[in-house]
Amino acid sequence: MRSTTSEQVTLEQVRQWCELAARASWEKGGEDTVILSVGETLSITDAFVITSGANPRMIRTMAEEVEEKIKAAGGPAPRSVEGLDDARWVLMDYGDFVVHLLLAEARDFYQLDRLWSDAERWTWEVPEARAAGE
Repeated sequence: MRSTTSEQVTLEQVRQWCELAARASWEKGGEDTVILSVGETLSITDAFVITSGANPRMIRTMAEEVEEKIKAAGGPAPRSVEGLDDARWVLMDYGDFVVHLLLAEARDFYQLDRLWSDAERWTWEVPEARAAGE
């Protein structure tokens, strides 16, 4: 774990925060969300959360929701947030994990999923309401 706080952060805590970020973005319309464990390959962080949004307004809304949900759960604030101006690709750096919120066309162009295809994927529960089409 690459904790940036005075207290030691466990990989289980990182995983829980990543799942919270995935659900928070999903609740605001995020799609094709994946959580990748990149710590074995990338020495600067343990995990990536990657999700797509339909438009810049949705990306900004997802970023606000992710930050709010993680903070409400006692998690850290992001060390930095980049890309909110045009909201094509918002990167939220939490130190131990990074949340990538991308417009669908930006995600197709940069292909982060393909770039990190060897990374282990962490599963997360998709809430039933939207999963069932409601």
